[in-house]
Amino acid sequence: MSTFASTELPGTSKDNFDDFYIEVKEIEKRDSVLTPIQQIDRLLRPGSTYFNLNPFEVLQIEPEATIEQIKKRYRQLSILVHPDKNQDNKERAQKAFDIVNRAWKTLENETARKKCLDVYEEAKERTDYMIIEKRKKLKKENKTFEKIPEDDPAKYKHAVYVMAMKLFADMERRRQQLDQRDQEERKRKREAEIEEEEKRKAEKEWQKNFEESRQSRVNSWHDFQAGKTKKSKKQKRMHGMMVPPKFKPESR
Repeated sequence: MSTFASTELPGTSKDNFDDFYIEVKEIEKRDSVLTPIQQIDRLLRPGSTYFNLNPFEVLQIEPEATIEQIKKRYRQLSILVHPDKNQDNKERAQKAFDIVNRAWKTLENETARKKCLDVYEEAKERTDYMIIEKRKKLKKENKTFEKIPEDDPAKYKHAVYVMAMKLFADMERRRQQLDQRDQEERKRKREAEIEEEEKRKAEKEWQKNFEESRQSRVNSWHDFQAGKTKKSKKQKRMHGMMVPPKFKPESR
């Protein structure tokens, strides 16, 4: 059975199917990096877990892109790496498709996309601060005539990109730490609940045994009291009997 119907692609329900695949061919011709195998390799390359935290990096699109542009780019990549188009590499293609789909779901959500854009804004601010510090250092060394790498727009853009990747990684680490704390708290609460439940069971069992043994204790007490009474009566009878005189040796 084909997985194509079970894996959602945006727009396939309303677009002409032939046009859909014509677009696929146009995408593949556009650039060698857009071939399915190279995109799959890119998304699953060593360190991909780190790189794929950035949804803009996954979709290879600028943060300034509109939601329409992001959706179009998602559609292009999802077509290229779809498992049905990569039958010889289906397992890895499915993993790549899931990564692309997850990036789209993140950017499709307005709140989540805003958070991602905030990461880039912070990355720019930190990069700008780093540049200021570099210029201060050059001035202190009387090297104000020297340029810094980030004076090149391409290198500045790359510096922002690297900083953004670090910030995305920091966010993920914090998320994992919060998840771990939450799991530990849930575990602690569950252990406390189990301990309390076992305590209640033990108290209930003790009460049950106490009630079951109550009659036995009552009977034992009655037997004890009856025995004590008989002994007391016997002692009273002995006190009422004549006691023979003590034997005295005959004196000569």
